[in-house]
Amino acid sequence: MVRSILIAALVATSTALSVGRREASTAELFTIELGPGETRVVTEEEKWALKNEGKTFIDITNHPNLASSESAKSASNIAAVAYPSAMAQEDAVRDLITRLNKTFVQEELTTFSEFFNRYYQSTYGKQASDWLLSEVQGVISASGAANASAKPFTHSWTQNSIIATIPGQSTDKIIVGAHLDSINGRDRTGRAPGADDDGSGSITTLEALRVLLSDAKIAAGEAANTLEFHWYSGEEAGLLGSEDIFDSYSSDGVVVKAMLQQDMTGYGNNPMGVITDSVDSGLTAFVRKVIDAYATIGWVDTQCGYGCSDHASATAAGYPSSFVIEADMDLTSPYIHSDGDTLDHVNYDHILEHAKLVVGYAYELAFADL
Repeated sequence: MVRSILIAALVATSTALSVGRREASTAELFTIELGPGETRVVTEEEKWALKNEGKTFIDITNHPNLASSESAKSASNIAAVAYPSAMAQEDAVRDLITRLNKTFVQEELTTFSEFFNRYYQSTYGKQASDWLLSEVQGVISASGAANASAKPFTHSWTQNSIIATIPGQSTDKIIVGAHLDSINGRDRTGRAPGADDDGSGSITTLEALRVLLSDAKIAAGEAANTLEFHWYSGEEAGLLGSEDIFDSYSSDGVVVKAMLQQDMTGYGNNPMGVITDSVDSGLTAFVRKVIDAYATIGWVDTQCGYGCSDHASATAAGYPSSFVIEADMDLTSPYIHSDGDTLDHVNYDHILEHAKLVVGYAYELAFADL
């Protein structure tokens, strides 16, 4: 009897191990890049475990040409952009800055953070992107800008990205980006209000769009360059949405003269953090000048790590990018990626400082000869 039990136990163990091996072998695998030339093949669970450890990366599974070895080749084929040495639109920008509306920001961010989560593969995430698209379209409609538009950018997953366009005299693009998804690191389908990460950046970008459309010359399409405002899906999973967009732009020969990412703009009251890794140095130098000219809280240089936000997708596709976060990386919100990233930790005045930056950046470069 004992012998029979032992045999049965061994058979059960062997079967369990065999099933475990089969499940492991059939698990979907992803190729991620954690640094230049540092790639790793991981499962979904391993990818999120790295995220929870604070690792940043680009998921290049569907975009192997965005690997650092390939993106260096792309960048070599794109001419460097000479950015303005000083502000040239100060009167117009200062007037626009007076139109920033804290109440609008509060109301929009409140609704956006009330979605149970904005996980890119969830129904809630899709509902959130649909709602934000309707808000963007409402802002455009209210402006009366006949040629401005907003549309979803669909992906192979549930949630959409969003692209709003204000055409200029050329199709060369000046882009502002933020990511609209959120994540709870302990439970991907759990509560994730994402008020700061990146509800704050998403609404910063929306408010800047609203204010810029109130300018008659921008609304009439008189700017030299086209303005685009992006809200990316799937950033938390490895920059998925922005990869899809910038890879398609690169394949289609789209000219992007500048990209500024706004990821986390609402925590604390510290100087802005100007990211210095995986960015274009010339554009970043220009962004510092914009902060000096139009914001009041100053800036510090800081680094965020490889693939830390969507600007890295633009860089990987060979486009000049920049990224300004709410503070030095050591002073950014400790509540992100949890159910504690809530409105009570948001400083709306800080969001408005970032909105000043975005308005200044977009207006100056919209009319610049680049």
